[in-house]
Amino acid sequence: MSRLRAAPWPVLLKIVSLVSTLVLGGAAYVLHRTIPYGTQAPFAETFGTWIALVPPLILVGSALFIVTGYEVATEGLGIGRLLWTTHCDWLGLEAAWHDPAAMKGSLRIWGNGGLYSVTGFYRNRALGSYRAFVTDPKRAVVLRFTNRTLVVSPADPDAFLRQLALVRPEVRIGDPRASA
Repeated sequence: MSRLRAAPWPVLLKIVSLVSTLVLGGAAYVLHRTIPYGTQAPFAETFGTWIALVPPLILVGSALFIVTGYEVATEGLGIGRLLWTTHCDWLGLEAAWHDPAAMKGSLRIWGNGGLYSVTGFYRNRALGSYRAFVTDPKRAVVLRFTNRTLVVSPADPDAFLRQLALVRPEVRIGDPRASA
């Protein structure tokens, strides 16, 4: 098993994360300050408290899903998160390649588009539907399976592909679209 770091955050991810954190933190503060405490309407106080908790919960939830690294093993790929690892087996893996433009023109179906990482379900013309576990889209590695596609962003895409070739020698390393 080989552990590989996730790509460092590019400037845009840092800016989006910082601005989002400040906006959500500010929203939580403003919401908290506007809660009508000690009034004759206890429902308003309870409801206001719950609403004021939403921005911090978004921040904590997003932080938990940060991509910290990858584990390439014979059994499958481990995607390191803040407190756990998401596992993906290699069943049906056909090809893998580095593609800095893999996420260009993508539409987010469900997930996080830049608060500490880019994760979730996406779609674009080049890849179709795919699942992303990315910190830097320019270091994207596409993993094409028979029935799904994953995009990851290791700090060193070439080292990731070399390690994958060692544990799964039957997998084509290189973009299969290039020879089509």
